[in-house]
Amino acid sequence: MFLPRRLRGKGRRKDVMTLTTAANTSSTLNERKKDIKEDGLNLQDFISGDLSEKSKLRLPPWLKTEIPIGKNYNKLKNTLRELNLHTVCEEARCPNIGECWGGGEYATSTATIMLMGDTCTRGCRFCSVKTARRPPPLDPEEPYNTAKAIAAWGLDYVVLTSVDRDDIPDGGAEHFAKTVSNLKERNPKILVECLTPDFRGDLAAVEKIALSGLDVYAHNVETVRDLQRHVRDPRANFDQSLSVLRHAKKVKPSVLTKTSIMLGLGETDAQIHAALKELWDAGVDCLTLGQYMQPTKRHLKVEEYVTPEKFAYWEKVGQEMGFVYTASGPLVSSF
Repeated sequence: MFLPRRLRGKGRRKDVMTLTTAANTSSTLNERKKDIKEDGLNLQDFISGDLSEKSKLRLPPWLKTEIPIGKNYNKLKNTLRELNLHTVCEEARCPNIGECWGGGEYATSTATIMLMGDTCTRGCRFCSVKTARRPPPLDPEEPYNTAKAIAAWGLDYVVLTSVDRDDIPDGGAEHFAKTVSNLKERNPKILVECLTPDFRGDLAAVEKIALSGLDVYAHNVETVRDLQRHVRDPRANFDQSLSVLRHAKKVKPSVLTKTSIMLGLGETDAQIHAALKELWDAGVDCLTLGQYMQPTKRHLKVEEYVTPEKFAYWEKVGQEMGFVYTASGPLVSSF
């Protein structure tokens, strides 16, 4: 089965200066305020003086690509707004957005729909999606609106993901399942991938989605075992994620299971090897490895820009281990 590979586009890089420099002219100050708001900086950033880019690694040439934005991009964006739908592409500030949504005048655009609103109950240090203890209630019409939008786009393959909703008893599993069933009713031939939360380890919720009619069950471990607490919310962990992937395969052996790992967070080769071995032992079919990109200055810094050659090495390792599908590259996204 073909699994789409997302390519990152060129990320917009801001040259944020210190408060003293920004205050030289009122126009410059206003521009800096805009950048500060977009980057999520706060008062503590000024107090610490951590506003310069001196400690940031310089973006390597292989990550500097143009972002094509065309008619498909605008059409898709307008449809999303009309139906009150959210995408992880926007909320996570993915630099891929022009590449996936643009698609060229005659190509199929790709968007990862984010269900259950735009506010997460968790606060992972790599993700810029906004968080709250009690996000707004679910939109009961969302499963139908999502199916309606995807039918209008004429997609052959769609990815459904979501924020974590620990405030809901089943974590939103029923909402996921309804969306899948609505999609399949409208187009039985469409391939559906669900990139789900861990549901706090609730395997009944995992089972509900695995049996909903989807084709690919995805859940990301995000990073190697030893960096879990440093990178992810404390409520997430490697073993809990493995249990999700393992159970999805157990209740629906024909479904493909998939996970992703971000590189460049300070992991070692030995830790990556160990993670791949555990994923293989858990019955995971598909694996993607991509470069971590810092979304704002408040998030984890990039420790290393992994070279294309090293990514090619990990792709070879994945293939030799026996994964059905391995995509590994600096421009490969995890959603």
